Amino acid sequence: MGWKLSAEACASEPQWADRLWRGNQPAGSPVVSEEQLDLLSTLDLRQEMPPPRVSKSFLSLLLQVLSVLLSLVGDVLIVVYREVCSIRFLLTAVSLLSLFLAALWWGLLYLIPPLENEVPRGDRELATQCQPPTCSEYHERVRSQGQQLQQLQAELDKLHKEVSSVRAANSERVAKLVFQRLNEDFVRKPDYALSSVGASIDLEKTSHDYEDANTAYFWNRFSFWNYARPPTVILEPDVFPGNCWAFEGDQGQVVIRLPGRVQLSDITLQHPPPSVAHTGGAKSAPRDFAVYGLQVDDETEVFLGKFTFNVEKSEIQTFHLQNDPPAAFPKVKIQILSNWGHPRFTCLYRVRAHGMRTSEGAGDNATGEPH
Repeated sequence: MGWKLSAEACASEPQWADRLWRGNQPAGSPVVSEEQLDLLSTLDLRQEMPPPRVSKSFLSLLLQVLSVLLSLVGDVLIVVYREVCSIRFLLTAVSLLSLFLAALWWGLLYLIPPLENEVPRGDRELATQCQPPTCSEYHERVRSQGQQLQQLQAELDKLHKEVSSVRAANSERVAKLVFQRLNEDFVRKPDYALSSVGASIDLEKTSHDYEDANTAYFWNRFSFWNYARPPTVILEPDVFPGNCWAFEGDQGQVVIRLPGRVQLSDITLQHPPPSVAHTGGAKSAPRDFAVYGLQVDDETEVFLGKFTFNVEKSEIQTFHLQNDPPAAFPKVKIQILSNWGHPRFTCLYRVRAHGMRTSEGAGDNATGEPH
């Protein structure tokens, strides 16, 4: 109803304005064209048009929207406030709990030492062992273990030296016992070329000892590599590597005074096998040799045989003499004709003379003295 009245008023207003303008025109004024009238009417309409009115329904809708927004903002603020309050509560609770735990920890620290004193020693050691070691403890353990290893190495070196010295000290004794046992096992005949029964060496008719001027001084410090052994060693039962009489070259002789007149039947030579021989090895062993029986005047020599000592066969070899008819001799000569290849010297370890002693009174002749 209101809208219709406004429209009708608006429609009648231009007509009223036109009439009013026309009535106010003075008489005799110039005639206005239609275009001017249309322009004036348009200007009048624009000046007289009322401002637009806002609808009430739009305002009410705007108010409702604003109220909803305000309610939402209020709800959000309430929720935020509650969350802030809950966070404060949680922070307060956490702070109180941390204070409680700290107080409990310090209390336990004060209570643990008395409890450790009451724990048995074995349990404390076990607990200590179960704890993980620190870096300093690791370094200390490594250092102590290194010292222990060094001590063990020193002890092992000391034991090795002691064992070596014991071996060196007992080598002669062991070799002596071994060869003595071998002598007892292989030879079952009386030996008249033993110094213990009265045999000796006629040095005037025996070759000279081998001496190396460059090595004699050095090797004489060692008992088993001594080149200056006297020829009397061949009359001793102590046969072991290095304990031999050496003469220069591959040819020489030794004359043995027997303890009496002996009908010689066999001669035994002994030389260590190549596996254990020291001085010259197997090359210094005698190879071809001859045996002679000497009469009292030392001028008459009776040939008793020529033989070969095979160094690869056995260390003790016995050779049967060609003494037929049997004759008794106060002396026997062993003449070495060659060795097994050593260019400088030949070694004799032991010579044995077997047979049967004919008379006790002939013992004086054995020493080279007249009846």
